[in-house]
Amino acid sequence: MAGRAPAADKRRTILDAAVRVFARQGFHATRVADIADEAGVAYGLVYHYFGSKDEVLDTIFLERWDVMLAAIAEIDARAGASARDKLHEIASFIVESYRHEPDVMKVIIVEVTRAANSFGQTHLAKIREAYQQIAGIVREAQGTGAFRADITAEFAAMAFYGCIEQLLTGWIFGLLEENEDGYEQAKRFVVETVCDGLEADPSGPRTANASGRSL
Repeated sequence: MAGRAPAADKRRTILDAAVRVFARQGFHATRVADIADEAGVAYGLVYHYFGSKDEVLDTIFLERWDVMLAAIAEIDARAGASARDKLHEIASFIVESYRHEPDVMKVIIVEVTRAANSFGQTHLAKIREAYQQIAGIVREAQGTGAFRADITAEFAAMAFYGCIEQLLTGWIFGLLEENEDGYEQAKRFVVETVCDGLEADPSGPRTANASGRSL
């Protein structure tokens, strides 16, 4: 077992180096040689652990996405927590992930989840798992009457995650200022924007007229 540790370390070094290069240059402009140079390893060693540059990116995405899926499942399992509290915890987890590992989050968003014609399609089923988990939280709140039922749980989940992803995109491209207050405000604004729209109206369900405006 002890002899396997150096191999695991090398593999980790290559993945961490790939994150930095992908974030700096973009996936398509990166060569395997660039990853090897960044990692300080021989070119052939990258191919010893990964069959291609695509496999490197796949591994980065799947590792991090599985961490998020596990975090959402753990948050959802907390007894007594309201849907609003759970969604705030999920938003906090994602924002904090970006805050501490911005390069990783940049690679996942820019090179995978927003890559509609390549990696995004490859991992669409995996991406949907997160939406389904969030939709489950919304659906449970709808079942108790806490959230209105006229907005589908699936749409609410997409709006919630889309709002967070757009925030991260704003930080990645320098459209939003990054500071401690901004991170905390972002968590609160996402939840208030989505949950305030989802909370059940005590006057009864809303309907929409032909123009799409609520009556």
